[in-house]
Amino acid sequence: MTQRVELATVMDRLAVDGLVTEYAAAVDDGDWQAYRGLFTADGRADYRSAGGIEGDAGQVAGWLERTMLLVPMRQHLIVNRRVTFGVLAQDVGDTAQVQADYINPMRFEGPDEGVSGPSAPSEPDFVCGGRYAFAFLRTDGGWRLREVVVEEKWRLTRHPRT
Repeated sequence: MTQRVELATVMDRLAVDGLVTEYAAAVDDGDWQAYRGLFTADGRADYRSAGGIEGDAGQVAGWLERTMLLVPMRQHLIVNRRVTFGVLAQDVGDTAQVQADYINPMRFEGPDEGVSGPSAPSEPDFVCGGRYAFAFLRTDGGWRLREVVVEEKWRLTRHPRT
């Protein structure tokens, strides 16, 4: 590889990795407009293994917006990212896949919502973990998600606060 090709590969890797981070931030912050903007026009998401739905990004964003009202505190930690680049129409690097493990602690909405200081709750009500499979496409506007598939492997819950 030439230095120019190596630099382009590094830049693509950083862009794809940044998109994974933007995905997590959009879900955790409840920014559903940003979530929709991460996907291609035909982008899809599949949350069925975690008890959710599968569909186009707009449909899934609407479902997430309603569902995540129940868990106003969430924090995705996405690690062990394995990035591979593929070929589309004989052009190397137009597609990418990322497999990444996640852990996601969440808190249910409850009476102590907004409490801070020593009396604030310190444990999540719900924690799940598993693996994401992200598929990306290089577009005129940069890298975008074509597909997100969640493979939930485990979960731990405790009773919601009353």
